[in-house]
Amino acid sequence: MAHAVDVHVGKRLKQIRTLRRMSQTDVAKRLNLSFQQIQKYEIGSNRVAASRLFELSRIFDVPTSYFFEGLTETDPAPRRDNGLDIVNALASIEDEKIKTRIVTFIEDVSGLTVARRAS
Repeated sequence: MAHAVDVHVGKRLKQIRTLRRMSQTDVAKRLNLSFQQIQKYEIGSNRVAASRLFELSRIFDVPTSYFFEGLTETDPAPRRDNGLDIVNALASIEDEKIKTRIVTFIEDVSGLTVARRAS
């Protein structure tokens, strides 16, 4: 049975990967792993080692603490994070102009810049 913290870290990995518009294969290649290993990280069935978290934080340009945001010391059970729902909804929008406007809005509100891949 997966530990709640491992599941939370995996969800955060999937969230940032999706936000950065990278596939599991893209991330796996950067880490010299199989995409199946990334899948296992994302569902929490395999733990992500500290050194691997460090590498992932560099790939996604986030602090390593990003993967633990939303956890508390007293309650390691992850809280519901609507971020992945938002990412999935955004991905389902077919009109690229609308999608770009929404991403720009999110960047403005959050103060973060979303990396864009060349199409």
